[in-house]
Amino acid sequence: MTRTPQQPPRVGVFGLLGSGNLGNDGSLEAVLGYLRTDHPDAEVDALCGGPEAVTARFGIPATRLHWNRAEYRTASRAGAVVSKGLGKLVDVFRTAAWVRRHDVVIVPGMGVLEATLPLRPWGFPYSLFLLCASGRLLRTPVALVSVGAGEIRSRPTRALVRWSARCAAYRSYRDAPSRDAMRAMGVDTGRDEVYPDLAFSLPAPRAGTPAGSPGTVCLGVMDFHGGNDDRAQADEIHRRYLDGTVRFVRTLTDEGRPVRLLTGDQCDTAVVTAILDAVDSPLVTAAEPASLTDLMDEMAAADTVVAVRYHNLICALKTATPVLALCYATKSEALMERMGLGAYCHPAREVDADRLLEQFRALEKHSAELRRTLIESNRTAAEQLRDQFTALTTTLFPAKTHAQALRETA
Repeated sequence: MTRTPQQPPRVGVFGLLGSGNLGNDGSLEAVLGYLRTDHPDAEVDALCGGPEAVTARFGIPATRLHWNRAEYRTASRAGAVVSKGLGKLVDVFRTAAWVRRHDVVIVPGMGVLEATLPLRPWGFPYSLFLLCASGRLLRTPVALVSVGAGEIRSRPTRALVRWSARCAAYRSYRDAPSRDAMRAMGVDTGRDEVYPDLAFSLPAPRAGTPAGSPGTVCLGVMDFHGGNDDRAQADEIHRRYLDGTVRFVRTLTDEGRPVRLLTGDQCDTAVVTAILDAVDSPLVTAAEPASLTDLMDEMAAADTVVAVRYHNLICALKTATPVLALCYATKSEALMERMGLGAYCHPAREVDADRLLEQFRALEKHSAELRRTLIESNRTAAEQLRDQFTALTTTLFPAKTHAQALRETA
């Protein structure tokens, strides 16, 4: 149904939101900030993984992504398998009905077109395909905004991701390798732009953030077991990552350095517990951040940061705190290079504590210079995201843009 400029636009946001991942929720927060600033009359709701959490935190109505409430549990019994299969069918109609109620649907950031972590084709890739295909059939534009992408080997997952991207009305990527990956998978990216991650548009840490202990090092941890293609070696990858990290923390505490452990997802608490058990020192403490803002406050109070999760890195970079990245995917390396810290990357799959310490000391030696670099890089990122929000308004809200132009010339 065609809407007149006087009617408020109905905007849907979609993704694994409210499910315990701080980065995903930070991307939603950024898009809601854009909508509330540039389109304050928009009626916004969500189709997401954790509707209760989204409504409680962001104050918007939200609908459960899956009909089957046990979607994320392993189905071992015949009844559970049948229920999951039925759920996939029901979700076709549920998703289409939800899309139809909107004028625009936005997928805010996240790595929705990648498989750098374990992923099954009938999970989120299937849900994303239903969304984008419904948008194409019902003529509701779906926008993939500053999303992450990567080449995918699994044929079913690759096909679902490729067709999702093709059905989207707008695509932008958070780094050049993401756009290159989609082009390599057969998507025409000639009109697609690259912008920074949406989290760079979030407000800076609150004024008056208390100073941390002198010499504090924030360590962002992750329940890391490799990627989608590493399932056979998952336990070994996790053991190497954890052993190297524990050695690194132990060395810092032996030198009298306070270490603050930070998570980015609820599942990361197991790694925090393992480190606390292995390094019995009062210098090692742990925080329970509930948002990217909480993470930024912690990192702004630290001397340096070492982190794995992508959005933990962004929080450190956003606060202009020198950070060393434990990289598990190209996206981390691309992010660090873009922000001027490309020399400070270390493989998460092969954590070498001695080499990590060497890089860490180099990071601290050049701390003042790196802070200046990050201040300038953050300024550039914020300007680029403002450009993207302008482009989004032009693409997704053309009727409103026209009405604004008429008012300005009246």
